[in-house]
Amino acid sequence: MYVYDQANNLAKAIQESKEYKDYKRIKEEVNSNAEMKKQIDEFEKIRYEVQALSFQGKEDNEKMQKLQEMYKILNENAKIKEYFDIEVRFNIVLADINKIISESVKDLL
Repeated sequence: MYVYDQANNLAKAIQESKEYKDYKRIKEEVNSNAEMKKQIDEFEKIRYEVQALSFQGKEDNEKMQKLQEMYKILNENAKIKEYFDIEVRFNIVLADINKIISESVKDLL
């Protein structure tokens, strides 16, 4: 049970982190604006499609170009730019935590 206790402590620490709180705040702000939410949802949909194709070893240059154009346009909105910046910082924290955990069991994988 000790491992689960530590996992719960880690979950709580993540929720108490500045990165989590900042991401939660900006996500709520963006989601409260229907137009911004719609724009980000569309961007996320295309980003997911591009990533899915990439995992399959395929490319769609048209979708990739559209994604890049959307990102450039969305970044002109200060609130959406802040959202993207904070989202990246939060994802880095999660990736770092995942790396630490993975490193601890790499001899088994």
